[in-house]
Amino acid sequence: MARAVSTGQKSLNTAIAGTLGLVMFFPVLWILILSFKTEENAIRAPLEVLFGSGWTLDSFAAVQARSDYFKHFSNSVVISVGSTFLGLLIAVPAAWSMAFVPTKHTKNVLMWMLSTKMLPPVGVLIPIYLIFRDFGLLDTRIGLVIVLMLMNLPIIVWMLYTYFKEIPGEILEAARMDGASLREEILYVLTPMAIPGMASTVLLNVILSWNEAFWTLQLTTSDAAPLTQFIASYSSPEGLFYAKLSAASIMAIAPILIMGWFSQKQLVRGLTFGAVK
Repeated sequence: MARAVSTGQKSLNTAIAGTLGLVMFFPVLWILILSFKTEENAIRAPLEVLFGSGWTLDSFAAVQARSDYFKHFSNSVVISVGSTFLGLLIAVPAAWSMAFVPTKHTKNVLMWMLSTKMLPPVGVLIPIYLIFRDFGLLDTRIGLVIVLMLMNLPIIVWMLYTYFKEIPGEILEAARMDGASLREEILYVLTPMAIPGMASTVLLNVILSWNEAFWTLQLTTSDAAPLTQFIASYSSPEGLFYAKLSAASIMAIAPILIMGWFSQKQLVRGLTFGAVK
C-alpha cells in the first residue's frame, strides 16, 4: 500500500528539489550569460554583468574565427563514441561470464576492477605517455579511443554485470536447449533483454568520455584535440578571457546537454532497470 504524502510535504520536497537543481545548474547558467557579454563586461561585478549592458554574439564569432570548432567537435564524437563501443565489445562477454558463470573469485575481480578507478590518473601518466610515444599514438584519435576505453571499462563492466544479474538464467538455459551457440545466446537473447541497461551504460560512458580533460590535454596537441582542448586553449599566460572562454565552453557542452535532455527518460529507465520487480 502506497504511503500517503501530505500537500505540505509535497511542496517541501518540490522546493528542495528545485533549489538543488538550481544550485547544480547555476554554473552552466552563469557561463551562458557570460558568453553573450564582451570581455570588458564579463569581468564586472555579478549584478552589473546580469543587468548591465546588452547582449552580443561577438565572443562566439571570435571563438569560431580563432579555432576550428567542427574539427574539435568531430574529434570528440569519434573519441567518445568509439571508446564506448570498443568498451562494450570487451565488457559484454566479461559481464556475461561473471553474471552467468560465476566463480569464487568473481567478486574479487569486480572489486579489483573498481579499485583501478581509485588510482589518480597522473600516477600512470609517464608510462602511458612513453608507450604512446614509442607506438606513434600521441595526438591520434585511436590512441585516445584506447586510453578512454581502458579508463571507463571498469564502469561499463560493473553496470552491465548489474543489469545481466537481473535476467533469469533459465531463459539462457532454454536458448541453449534450443541449440543456440554462445554467440547467438549473447547477441539474440541476452542483448535484446538488456537493451535498457546497455543504453544507459552507453549514454553515461559517452558523457564521461566527452568530458574527460586530463588524458585529452596530456596526449593531444592539435590533430586529435577534442573539445576539452578547445576550451583549454582560452586559458593563457596572458590571463583568462572570460567571455570567449564561456562561449567556447557553451559550444563544447551544448551537444552533450542536448543529447542528455532527449535521452533522460532512457537513462533513468536504464539506471533503475531491475530495481522494481
